[in-house]
Amino acid sequence: MTTEATPDVLDTLIGTVPGSTLDALRHERPVTRLNIQASYEALFAVGDRGGVSQSERTALALFVTLLHGEASGAAHYDALLQEQPGGAALAEATRRQAQAARTTGPYGAYPAGPLSVEDVAGPVFSVEGADRDVLGPRLAALLAHAHLLVFHPRDAAAAALAALQQAGWSTPEIVTVSQIVAFLCFQIRAAHGLRLLNA
Repeated sequence: MTTEATPDVLDTLIGTVPGSTLDALRHERPVTRLNIQASYEALFAVGDRGGVSQSERTALALFVTLLHGEASGAAHYDALLQEQPGGAALAEATRRQAQAARTTGPYGAYPAGPLSVEDVAGPVFSVEGADRDVLGPRLAALLAHAHLLVFHPRDAAAAALAALQQAGWSTPEIVTVSQIVAFLCFQIRAAHGLRLLNA
């Protein structure tokens, strides 16, 4: 059971040294630490969550961390994915697709109005080639959707959700994977900020 004294996933990702200044700083917010770990465990430490398999969840996490260039996070989720049945092939395909999908962003278009001057066109990602067969239609659609959320947040609309549904994702499953992407974006930014504090 996770306690206030137990290293959490952020400690693992940033390499917190027990007894260090950073460790002391993190323990000043014990409830926050427990909530971060509880969220992580709810999303990744159960075999099947709302119809989304552990392989799908960890492949999504690997893809999103790679898109952000978060090396320690990517290594963490890569290792988790490798433990799943067929995980080695999924991890390899996911890494290749993340490399192909990397860009800068954010892209997208605002509704017509004064903010339209900030519209920026950008690449739209989809899984192609042999990796599509390895990943399957559900995971291929999910990675494309994750790319949209990371790099085209302004363009996330009903049509994007329809593409997931056509690939076999139910509404509760879409909610689950959206929660995962949101958690990962928080986790990545928190790890980056803590590394800066530590430096």
